Amino acid sequence: MPRVSKINYYLDIAETVSERSTCLRRRFGAIIVKDDVIVSTGYNGAPRGRTNCSDIGECMRDRLGIPHGERYEMCRSVHAEANAIIAASYQQTQGATLYMACTDPATGDIVPGICSCAMCKRMILNAGIAKVVVREDKEKYTKFNVHDWIVNDDSLSGNFGY
Repeated sequence: MPRVSKINYYLDIAETVSERSTCLRRRFGAIIVKDDVIVSTGYNGAPRGRTNCSDIGECMRDRLGIPHGERYEMCRSVHAEANAIIAASYQQTQGATLYMACTDPATGDIVPGICSCAMCKRMILNAGIAKVVVREDKEKYTKFNVHDWIVNDDSLSGNFGY
């Protein structure tokens, strides 16, 4: 039996972390790894002490017809990347890699073609994270060099979503 690659090993863990998500739209899981050590994990869900969308049974953004990747100020959740960054120190995130997986809560299927939202990109930049690796399917993934987010500043484009 072939051994799973290190990248897919970390993406498998991020996918498992996504199972803790309380979002009705998409389940995200993120882990931050530095020097081959997992320093933190995060999933998307309401802030501590607030009721989760999965408990309320409704998503405000769905009710308002807001597309994926837009108007995150209307979302109850703290994103997976943000929760992983919050749980780590700057020394742990500087030069680290963030691995992320997204699944559909209704089917459990991996959602391909995702990336961090504009707010999370800014947090990733400030945390000093060097790379983001996003699962596309059980074997394939996309690698993002975070420095490219500085050079190609999509916050100046006027485009929304991901």
